[in-house]
Amino acid sequence: MYKVYLAIPRGLDKLLGYVREDGSVYRSKVGLDDRLGRVDLSSGKIYADRLGPDKKIGHVDLRSGKVYLSQLGPDRYVGKVGVDGRMHQHVPMASDNYIGNIDRFVSYAHSAGAMLLLVLPAIESKSEGAESEQEGDVSE
Repeated sequence: MYKVYLAIPRGLDKLLGYVREDGSVYRSKVGLDDRLGRVDLSSGKIYADRLGPDKKIGHVDLRSGKVYLSQLGPDRYVGKVGVDGRMHQHVPMASDNYIGNIDRFVSYAHSAGAMLLLVLPAIESKSEGAESEQEGDVSE
């Protein structure tokens, strides 16, 4: 089991969940942990769990660590995972942002699954929360 952390600037990193040796990704919470999806370790394809067949949400290049999000048309490059377990989100025309890490690097597939299923959704939910606070301030 490999623990996954969200980077918190000027603070302690937040534990989000973990990745098992077989590529299953779980979100940690009080009580039972939620299984979010899995990574196909041989191909680098990343799937989100859902009722019925799992949905392919992205893939990782197993040679370079580049992570792509599936979409209609060409897949979108979202960042890179490194051999040190660190995850970086791509920022156009700037240096990439450090967003999290996995406590022990095993493969690009494990790290990329953690990035797409745990870290990026946590960042998106945090930014949506900040936007809703700003909208609340404007309406008052």
